[in-house]
Amino acid sequence: MTVRVVPLRAGSCLNLAAITERGAPWRVQAYPAGFTLILHPTRGPVLFDTGYGADVVTAMRRWPGLIYGLITPVQFGPHDSAREQLRVLGFPPEEVRHVIVSHLHADHVGGLRDFPHATFHLDRRAWEPLRALRGVRAVRRAYLPELLPDDFEDRCAWLDFTEAGDALHPFPEVADVFGDSLLRAVPLPGHAPGMVGLLAQEDAGLTVLAADAAWSVRAGREERPVHPLARVAFHDPAQEATSGAALRAFLHANPAARLHVSHDAPEGWT
Repeated sequence: MTVRVVPLRAGSCLNLAAITERGAPWRVQAYPAGFTLILHPTRGPVLFDTGYGADVVTAMRRWPGLIYGLITPVQFGPHDSAREQLRVLGFPPEEVRHVIVSHLHADHVGGLRDFPHATFHLDRRAWEPLRALRGVRAVRRAYLPELLPDDFEDRCAWLDFTEAGDALHPFPEVADVFGDSLLRAVPLPGHAPGMVGLLAQEDAGLTVLAADAAWSVRAGREERPVHPLARVAFHDPAQEATSGAALRAFLHANPAARLHVSHDAPEGWT
């Protein structure tokens, strides 16, 4: 058995290219808010993140979400949401029973409220540092609490990490999301607390969904540091550097694996 990975995007954010990669030009660039539809043989449509959603736009119209919109301008149209795109593909929202959440930044959980029957799979370490934050303190972490369903915590299935073993070196831990080895979460913390990537087993081989461990596919495979100003926003810059190095080392050891990151066109996608 294998899964099928379908890369999608729900809106985009604007940033300066020089911030996302040291030495790049100081010009405004649009970056996709990527999410992934994963067609699982027994679990049906599974999402890895949701990108932006209409709730993000609403939150940015009032304080303190207004700050988020000023720092990270968002482009989002009426048909850009994960829910609407899945409808077009033939998957009504009630059929989505599982959302794997890489981390809790607004551009990754903006559509969670659109999937009322889904269980949320995430690292508890992503939730604990943020759960009590409100107002400006939350926005400083790119976290907008109002994006989460009221019963968010009740619907969480915390990822169960065990020792990864030599096959996944240098990742120290792995969580087999559904117990079938088709979707395995690995820790990539630093950009945000408890951030995870996902190893998806497709017919063509392994696909690595690396979330925000790198701004671009190229930076995921080669060491291309961000501008020092960008590091100020990281939850733990040292941890982020360690996670980036682990990702590059894993890809070097698995050169046939395809790489997807949230804010760049997926590798091998036409």
